[in-house]
Amino acid sequence: MARVVPLFSGSKGNCYYIGTAAEGVLIDAGRNCKQIELAMEANGLSMKSVGAVFVTHEHIDHCAALKVLVKKHALPVYASRGTLQELQHRDRLPVGAKTAVITGELALGNMRVERFDTSHDAAESCCYRVTAPDGKVCMIATDLGFVSDPIRAALAGCQFVVLESNHDVEMLKTGPYPFPLKKRILSDSGHLSNDACAVELAQLVNGGTLRLMLGHLSEMNNTPEVALRTAVAELQRAGMKYKADYTLDVAPGAPTQKSVIF
Repeated sequence: MARVVPLFSGSKGNCYYIGTAAEGVLIDAGRNCKQIELAMEANGLSMKSVGAVFVTHEHIDHCAALKVLVKKHALPVYASRGTLQELQHRDRLPVGAKTAVITGELALGNMRVERFDTSHDAAESCCYRVTAPDGKVCMIATDLGFVSDPIRAALAGCQFVVLESNHDVEMLKTGPYPFPLKKRILSDSGHLSNDACAVELAQLVNGGTLRLMLGHLSEMNNTPEVALRTAVAELQRAGMKYKADYTLDVAPGAPTQKSVIF
């Protein structure tokens, strides 16, 4: 069975494994190589099952391990053209790394991966929708200033979705971040708030996506409890009962044995 394993999520690094025990892919590699290897091991997974790394963008919390991980395990890297150029420019790829631009959909073993552009303040950021060997579909959609119509359409019909719930707006506004950083996070090229995420989740459940996870929570401007409470309240207003009509988890910041079969 295919599953999504949130190895790391949040301000300190992001990395997800999607696939079966025999084959899968990594979405981002935002911790160090050893941490990712240990997190895989803790979830009963081998690095030998990883067919490739798909990078969403060049920010350090999404590519910190890339240079060492790719060299050690001889993994190909897929990303947008702009992201690959930035990774090269920032010395985040080893010499001779096998890289390829993903422009739409590609097949990798018995899986399919599709790219969808996002509005984040990076060179050419994107997110990915993955079809497992059994035909079931999941999508990891984080680092979003807003949910565009193409992304909303891609989310529809997925069996499982990880959606960004980065910050509580009031916590951010009254918190210690400097004003330019607050402005950037709140902008259409920043991050998705708890409130904005919750509205999208209600639409997803109404459309039949019943397995959900909140991702990329800010350590400074959010808590798992606040994010979960915001989402559950919005879904309840829409007439949907938590744990009866849908499942909702929070992606962990530290490695755990949390995974979702989809």
